[in-house]
Amino acid sequence: MLQQLFSPSVLHTLDLIGIFVFAISGALLAVRKNFDVFGIAVLAEVTALGGGLFRDLVIGAVPPAAFTDLGYFVTPLLATVLVFFLHPHVERIQIGVNVFDAAGLGLFCVVGTTKAYDYGLGLTASACLGLATAVGGGVLRDVLANEVPSLLRWDRDLYAVPAVVGAALTALCIRYDVLNAGTSSLAVVTAFVLRLLAMRYHWRAPRAWHRRSTVQEE
Repeated sequence: MLQQLFSPSVLHTLDLIGIFVFAISGALLAVRKNFDVFGIAVLAEVTALGGGLFRDLVIGAVPPAAFTDLGYFVTPLLATVLVFFLHPHVERIQIGVNVFDAAGLGLFCVVGTTKAYDYGLGLTASACLGLATAVGGGVLRDVLANEVPSLLRWDRDLYAVPAVVGAALTALCIRYDVLNAGTSSLAVVTAFVLRLLAMRYHWRAPRAWHRRSTVQEE
């Protein structure tokens, strides 16, 4: 189905762009944590490829694409080199990095959902794997950096919710047999715009009502 929506070359190029941007976010966190060059490379690789690896292992697409396409492995290393030498400059364009990260989020939640469905999963499971594809690398990044994953923190702008919406829209398009290049692009753009709006207006998910905790918030 993916090949019917986009040409292989276009899909591969978009994948590499998304991987590169995700890898930059991982490498930047490693620099902030004062990791050495190996730690920076590991965090870049995990952030960029973790979600896709998890999806491929679950659906049985083995060996995963990250191990059969050298470009998938090398791209995070390029991001590592860039951040290692130029991280002060990269930090200054963090807003631009976040915009591309939002685009990667939208792309990966749609691609992940579609690929999972191609391998025989149901619509709900496919949407869940679409979400995992988009946010899984970030979760692994934060765990390795000894931080609470960003998507679990109430004080961070919505991240998982836009991916959920994009994956759900893709699943609905599959359900009603209207998934094509146009509708899949619409799902990508919807997730992308929601993420941008969340960053712009600091939208956050609600916490539990009537909290009575006496523990001081961190």
